[in-house]
Amino acid sequence: MKLNKYFILIVIAAVIIILNAFYILDERQQSIITQFGDPIGGPTTNAGLLLKVPFIQKVHYFEKRILEWDGDPKQIPTSDKRYIWLDTFSRWQIVDPLKFYQTVRSESFAHGRLDDIISGTTRDVVSSNSLIEIVRNSNRTLIFTEEFEDNYSSGIVEETIDMGRSIIADQIFQRASVLCDEYGIRLIDVKVKRINYNQEVGQKVYERMISERQKIAAKYRSEGQGNSAEILGKMQRELDLIQSEAYKTAQEIIGRADASAIKIFANAYNRDPEFYEFLKTLETYEVTMDKKNTLIMTTDSDYYKFIKDSGGQ
Repeated sequence: MKLNKYFILIVIAAVIIILNAFYILDERQQSIITQFGDPIGGPTTNAGLLLKVPFIQKVHYFEKRILEWDGDPKQIPTSDKRYIWLDTFSRWQIVDPLKFYQTVRSESFAHGRLDDIISGTTRDVVSSNSLIEIVRNSNRTLIFTEEFEDNYSSGIVEETIDMGRSIIADQIFQRASVLCDEYGIRLIDVKVKRINYNQEVGQKVYERMISERQKIAAKYRSEGQGNSAEILGKMQRELDLIQSEAYKTAQEIIGRADASAIKIFANAYNRDPEFYEFLKTLETYEVTMDKKNTLIMTTDSDYYKFIKDSGGQ
């Protein structure tokens, strides 16, 4: 029984030693081996099953793939004293794991170094160039909208650039690359992600933009009101002309109708003048005689002509 126990312990110890003596290196990784904290040999970059001294040596793994660095926006003054917020990003790769381990140890510390290197280099390059060099990328001709040309383009003096944003980014990249080599890091690129004014200047820019838009809107409203007044004036003149012609035509029709009616009445009454006189007298009685009016006349008045004739008959 004791021999079996010793055998099992020996087997377990052997398995532990064997497992600790081998390690697997992934295709995406590279490594270095340290012994009591000091690097032993060079870096290992080929993937596979590898051997080390168990318990004494330790494996440190590093990425072989391209890594990302994204810095925080920084407020930087340009050479013409314009304060801007500049946001940059970069891609980098560990090309010398031994030097990388000896200088920065890990990716988190490497990010801190990149913050210092890229941000410092960016500040130096940007502060030595004007704002237009950082914002624009070429001397292409600016194209304005029609309303902007009418109101503002005559007062604009176009500035030309000597380098532009891409060349400035290349300068930042070249300067930072030299510093990154000291840490076993290869800088792949540095690009400007975003440029913006600081809050105070940005607010003034927005206010100016709003003011310009309001001026253009007021111009359109004024032109619209003028066109509206012109259209309404033409419409009113046409309406007055139509109403005048219609009134003229109506009056002519009414005149012809009245003339025809008078002619008809005249012809009818001329056939019996006495009947016409009698009918008109009765109409006069109906209009002038009522319970509220009092007429005082002599009996010889023509007003009572037909009454006396009827009484006499």
